[in-house]
Amino acid sequence: MGSVAARAGKGFSERLSDFAETVQYRRIEGEADREAVFRLRYEAYVREGTIPISFERRFADKYDELPNVWIFGAYIDGELASSLRVHVATPEHPLSPSVDVFPDVLRPEIEKGRTIVDPTRFVAHPAIARHYPELPYITVRLGFLASEYFRADLGLASVRVEHQAFYKRVFLMNPLCEPRRFPKLAPLFSLMGVNYPSVKERIIQRYPFMQSTPAELEELYQRGDRNLADVIPLELRVPAEAHIVGKRPDLNSPLAGAVRRRRDGVLHRRRDIGSRLPERAKAAN
Repeated sequence: MGSVAARAGKGFSERLSDFAETVQYRRIEGEADREAVFRLRYEAYVREGTIPISFERRFADKYDELPNVWIFGAYIDGELASSLRVHVATPEHPLSPSVDVFPDVLRPEIEKGRTIVDPTRFVAHPAIARHYPELPYITVRLGFLASEYFRADLGLASVRVEHQAFYKRVFLMNPLCEPRRFPKLAPLFSLMGVNYPSVKERIIQRYPFMQSTPAELEELYQRGDRNLADVIPLELRVPAEAHIVGKRPDLNSPLAGAVRRRRDGVLHRRRDIGSRLPERAKAAN
């Protein structure tokens, strides 16, 4: 009760920052951890009426096996509180859940050489989520961090229609097309997106807990299969805004603005995501 009272006396932004210090992010790779996440997904989706009851009591799909996927768990006191899956779609690795459901909107962006961060499968433990209203913010932060680490051009959120307001408020996203259905899921999902470089600083200014460090980003997204000589240290990078040419992108038009990156020096070199993605065998579920 004391911790609840202490949180009540602080502003929401301060509570978010404090709560973030109590949460441990874990990249889900071991089979036991993966099964725990798949069970959490199943329980959350059945509770919401998103999927029917299944004897297996787990929910996974072929996208969990792609080489450009990162699955995360957020833990509080060692207990799995929530999970998020992140795909990074590029010309070298163009597959992701949202790209397949909204190909007419997203494939042209990939063909232009743009990097898209596609977070999906956000689920939370119901009891923990009720106790900690800050949990959704801390969980979706993982997608924001991916956009920073991979220098995304377009950040996405494929969410239930009734959740659009949250993503518009936090990430300044707008719907990119009419809602559609994902395979195996009952509700309609809205594809929301934003030009990440154009809103990054505004989001951090409003929600300081979104800020990260090179060490945190490397811990979350660096994998042992990439050549460290090809990594550009975050502190040496040219800000993403420096790569936008021509007219400054309209903040209300996430797909606006031509983006290009120079390759004539290490500070401008676009990092090849393909060089650091594992050649994991794809399992068709």
